[in-house]
Amino acid sequence: MSTTVTQPGSVPPGDPESEGALSRYLLLQKAGGLVAPLVTALLAFLVGGLVVFATTKSVPDTLTTYKAIFEGAGLNWFLPWETCSDPCQSAIRLEQTLLVWVPLVLTGIAVAFAFRCGLFNIGGQGQYIAGAIASIIVAAELPLYVDLPAVPLILLTMIVSMAAGAGLAGIAGLLKATVGAHEVITTIMLNWIVIWVGTYLFGFEGPLQNDQSAEIPKSNDVDPAGKLTQAGVWGHPELQGLPWISLGVAFLGLVVYALVLNRTTLGYEVRAVGHNPEAARYGGISVARNYVLAMAIAGAFAGAAGALDVLGWKFRLDTTDFAGTIGFIGIAVALLGRNTSIGIGLAALLFAALQTGTSTRNLDPEIFPPELATPLTIIIQGLIVLLVGADIVILVLLQRLRRGRRQRSPA
Repeated sequence: MSTTVTQPGSVPPGDPESEGALSRYLLLQKAGGLVAPLVTALLAFLVGGLVVFATTKSVPDTLTTYKAIFEGAGLNWFLPWETCSDPCQSAIRLEQTLLVWVPLVLTGIAVAFAFRCGLFNIGGQGQYIAGAIASIIVAAELPLYVDLPAVPLILLTMIVSMAAGAGLAGIAGLLKATVGAHEVITTIMLNWIVIWVGTYLFGFEGPLQNDQSAEIPKSNDVDPAGKLTQAGVWGHPELQGLPWISLGVAFLGLVVYALVLNRTTLGYEVRAVGHNPEAARYGGISVARNYVLAMAIAGAFAGAAGALDVLGWKFRLDTTDFAGTIGFIGIAVALLGRNTSIGIGLAALLFAALQTGTSTRNLDPEIFPPELATPLTIIIQGLIVLLVGADIVILVLLQRLRRGRRQRSPA
């Protein structure tokens, strides 16, 4: 007796009831458009506001807290009536927000591209770290032996970092295509493998530990020729300035993602496999090939994010960097953004603003306790993921509201 294994977002062939349910769900998603993600975010902030209210015991204080987070992220810089002193604090804070926005966009794309092929890429964090490690090996270690000009060194670093992320994710895709190993399990395992490899390389007495600081588990610094700050930054180049190259690559990533998915044969095949692998196989599309390609391309985006952070403002790695969550937040970015280019860009801005706006240096301690700011951010992020996972409820409610308005309106 044989069984048919289906992918996320697909339905068993020949099951009219399931196919009808999926069709209705997809139709609801399209009808929801931008409204459903906005409602999701608003509900998450509403519940988060209850947490703030429980802390401050005051509705005005709750609104003031959200206003402080908004200003702490520098988003008030976009408001036409805001004045800007010298130095412009809103511009400085917005620059820090966009510094977080860049890797969130690219890791969000890494998750979304795999989603479109029916794969759940939980390995964005590992692929991000793999790209960061590769960038240190090329931009910090290679110049010790070979003298390279800035442009070749930066290009080589980006290529190797993207290849590292693609290779790591490609392993999960290959295992899925050949032996059916679930990508959630394999990517989680690969995450830990990369973390421990990095810990070995840059940890105490590791082969790539800093030559001058044996008491600190960190890497050598990126060679000055490999720093993106030399091409211009927003902010101070030595104080976590935002390189214009990083910002440009993030925008380019969104454009490339949209074009590949909607304007190429590869994108058509990826979407076909994600919708129904059995139907795609029947139509002559290689499902196994697309699994490997989709994961590899996803990993390349995440690897690029790791390289941009190292070359753009970190300039080194230490073992504490492996405990980050950029790649995991990228999952929420893709979910809230509905795997669309514009949605990913806006969702990444929301999560970046939350992270920057609740930081202890930007959120006024007299308005909200700094020690509670990070838990508030995590609560809102978790609520968004939870509500996105249950988006069918929001979609049905929106549909009923529209139907009620049509029935009440005069003929």
